[in-house]
Amino acid sequence: MRRREFIRALGGAAAWPLAARGQPGGGKIFHIGILSLGVVGPRASPWWQPFFDELHKLGYVEGGNLLITYMGADAHPEHLLALATDLVKAKVHVIVTTGPKETLAAKQATSSIPIVFTIVADPVAQGVLTNLARPESNVTGLTTIAPGLYGKYVELLREIIRSAIRVAIVGGPSASSDLRPEVEKAGATLGVTAFFVPVAGADDFDMALTDARHDGAAGIIVIADAVTHAHRERFVQLALHHRLPGIYWDRSYVEAGGLMSYSADLEELRHQAAHYVDKILKGSKPGDLPVEQPRKFQLIINLKTAKPSLT
Repeated sequence: MRRREFIRALGGAAAWPLAARGQPGGGKIFHIGILSLGVVGPRASPWWQPFFDELHKLGYVEGGNLLITYMGADAHPEHLLALATDLVKAKVHVIVTTGPKETLAAKQATSSIPIVFTIVADPVAQGVLTNLARPESNVTGLTTIAPGLYGKYVELLREIIRSAIRVAIVGGPSASSDLRPEVEKAGATLGVTAFFVPVAGADDFDMALTDARHDGAAGIIVIADAVTHAHRERFVQLALHHRLPGIYWDRSYVEAGGLMSYSADLEELRHQAAHYVDKILKGSKPGDLPVEQPRKFQLIINLKTAKPSLT
């Protein structure tokens, strides 16, 4: 079986048997499709659990009135459009996405099924929407980034690593142009030069970190990216091996041994995504639901990692 067919088969397999059970008493079954660039399978990562938990609180029960079809691309963006098309063919009521690549694939696959995104950093700059207050057509959701956040990353890393005059920004190849103005401005103020190190896949990690170290980086800023998140344990261990303390976009990297994270409360955003889905299932139009920006941020520091990293 070809890889794409294998991924597509796994992506939907966990949900399809529920369709036959139906809703006790003959009530309506709500069908939600989840499209992720991350790992295959709805329980392969704890990422979606807060979303599932909140749906349950709102009265949705898998195997009862709720059917969930999960499509994960396993860090292969070239599969996203096919997976989104499969969700459209399955006639889901709502498609819930993670980042911009997934959301853009879903937009390409459908202009009528509502789409709710959950971790798009800058929806306007990344081409997902043109207006946050009045989202267009069938797309709305929650953004993880507030203005100036990446500048804050530079500031925090400089505060922790006083000797840092060069830091590497690690992320997907397309992220550099979006971040460069903000990071360069913050760096100029603090006397820090920030340069971009792209990673397209897990096989790039060691070489990217080797290059960062060779180019004089005293630390790294790891931006939102499905590849590093899906393989975060490996990435963090390589960063520690190269003695590159880092600030990360999600606390799960810190739990894997990374130095620190500063981010929106991503668990709360996933709770809120469930409420967006609930409103849409009850009749609200995506265009009437403004994109929600984060209200609370968390700074998490791994003290065990901090001691050897900073000595």
